[in-house]
Amino acid sequence: MFLGRVVGQVWATRMAQDLAGKRLLVVEALDERRDPAAPKVTPVVCVDPLGTDLGERVIVAFGKAARVACGGDGDLAFEAAIVGIVDDFEVPLAPPAWRALWPGDAPPDAAGGPG
Repeated sequence: MFLGRVVGQVWATRMAQDLAGKRLLVVEALDERRDPAAPKVTPVVCVDPLGTDLGERVIVAFGKAARVACGGDGDLAFEAAIVGIVDDFEVPLAPPAWRALWPGDAPPDAAGGPG
């Protein structure tokens, strides 16, 4: 799983039957630091069973966990799903950009207002 932010939506007129009726969102990982031992692909197209809004921070699951979270038995035609909408988090060494309202925005100040 990873923490990310919803940055867009995808529409497709032709898709695998398993994706019919599913909302597809584009999620950018919050932490873009790369570890050579574990390369990431980002952004990720995710199934959204929760009704997530653009700009929200989310938890993304991969593989069977993602498919089961969307009501399947693990044998569906997608690899990633939004499994949580993040209200807040406590990560002492998180970069300030993690708290920004939108990528590139200034993070909110300690009082919760715009930075």
